[in-house]
Parts: sequence; C-alpha cells; structure tokens
Amino acid sequence: MRGLLAFLLLIASTAWGQAYPTKPVRLIVGFAPGGGTDIVSRLLAAKLTERWGQAVVVENKLGASGNIAAEQVAKSAPDGYTLLMIFSSHASNAAVMKMNFDINKDFSSISLVASGPAVVLANPQLPAKTLGELIAYARAHPNEIKYGSSGVGGTVHLAGELMSQLTGIQMVHVPYKGIALAMTAILGGDIQITYATPISAYVHLKSGRLRALAVAGASRYPTMPDVPTAAEAGLADFEIDFWYGLVGPAGMSPALVGRIQRDVAAIVTADQMKQSLLEQGAIAVGSQPKELDALIRKEYARWLRVVQTGNIKVE
Repeated sequence: MRGLLAFLLLIASTAWGQAYPTKPVRLIVGFAPGGGTDIVSRLLAAKLTERWGQAVVVENKLGASGNIAAEQVAKSAPDGYTLLMIFSSHASNAAVMKMNFDINKDFSSISLVASGPAVVLANPQLPAKTLGELIAYARAHPNEIKYGSSGVGGTVHLAGELMSQLTGIQMVHVPYKGIALAMTAILGGDIQITYATPISAYVHLKSGRLRALAVAGASRYPTMPDVPTAAEAGLADFEIDFWYGLVGPAGMSPALVGRIQRDVAAIVTADQMKQSLLEQGAIAVGSQPKELDALIRKEYARWLRVVQTGNIKVE
C-alpha cells in the first residue's frame, strides 16, 4: 500500500512538473541592475519566457550582499514560481556573517548557469599598469588604495582580502550595494580598483575607461587574450571564479527541479546563448543540481579559511 501511494505521488508530481508553468515566474536578483548577475538573469529570463510561454520577470531586491533576496526566496513556496539567481557571494557570505537561512538546507539547487574569472580592474589614473606595479604601489602607500565591492562578506570583498593575505599589502575596503555601483565609483575615481566579472567590465574595457591588470583564472580569457593571468603576473594562488547559479526554495519536487534544469541547460548551451554569454565574459555551464550543491560547499569552505585567517567579522 505504501509503495502504491509513493508511485501515485511520483506520477502526480511528474505530471505537475510537466505542466509548469501556468503563470508568470519571478526570478529574484539580489544586486543592482547592470551588474553581472542582473545581465545573466535577464538573458536567461528572456529565453525562458520564449520557451515556457509565460513571463519570467526579473526583480532586483538589493541589500546585504544579496542576502535580502536570498531570504525572501528561502521563505517562498517551493512551487517553482519564485526562483533566485545566486552569485558566488552566496557561499562567501555564509562564511563571514550570520544569516536567517542556511545555504545548504533552505534552497533547492537547480543548475550552475555560467561562470567566469574575476578581472582585477583599475582606474587609469592609478599609476599602475600591471598587477605587479599595483602591488608595489600598494606596499609603498599602505591604505591609500581603495577597492570597491558589492557588499561586506561578498566574493569581491574577500578577493581583496585574499590579495592582501597573499602579498602583505594593505588596502581600504569600500562596500557598495551591488557591483554596478562599485563600477560607477571606480569610473568616477572614488575608488582605484575592484574585482569584477568580465560581464561587468566588458564595455568599460573596450572604451578604455578602465584598465584590466590581470585575470584571476587558470588561463587567459578568450575575449581578453592580451590580459595576463594573476599567476603570469607573479601572483600565484589568486584564482577566483565568479559564478551564477539558479536555485529555488527548499522542498521543490525532484520532477519540478528536473524540468527547470533541463530547460535552463538547453538554453544556456545553445550556440546563440553561449556566444552571448562569452561576449559578456562568462562561459555557459548548465550543470546538474548536485554539481551546483558541491560547488557551493567547496566555495564556502575556501572562503571560510580566508575569513578565519583575516579575522574578518561583520557587526
């Protein structure tokens, strides 16, 4: 009897998942419009809208380095109509601050959408044209260089902390509510450097308003082949990926998660989307849910070590 009931529930769940969606879907983004997370979300939302025949509406909910948006989704019904595009700070935040949700228990991982290396960006007025020159200048002028991030505890914040730990330099961290605002600040000269996604930096690098000092990846990035890796520039172990993943609230049925994952993977691995993402500085992925789960746990452990070494605390 128990086996029959489980079988009937599975059939019902599968059928329901195939019918999804029957109304508009909200895709929550925890950062300001114009940033990498927002751009990836809008590219995906447009294609999902075409595929599903239902509007997928991007909503920007700013604050707490993406945590306000994450908490909202964690408390939503697990029916697939409220989804969250997480940035890599989803894992680093948990390493540095207390939150009203558990990143490993309160979400249903769906798919790693795309990933790209961090780029070390500088305002051209800074007297440093290479990463080595930046480090030398920072050593000679402690706490003179200001670097901006998308919020305290986020990946960009900890990228600066990791650079300081690896080199011994001292810089001033200036947090903003989203990397787009940090980009505005560096363009205006309020800060001197930041660590941004190729997506966020692409237009400004082409115009010459910003300078790329290094790519924090294992190899040079296809769209900026003249920019050396951090290792090539003399800073080993400085590899940082900015990644984007799609999750929903905990408790989503496997059938529903599978349905969304298959559609997302089909979209992001299509030639047109792959090219669109690459032009913006990200590589399409479209992973299985368990792979996104594993990435989140690995990233959390890594950034926890940085936080503990730097004795970083958020009041």
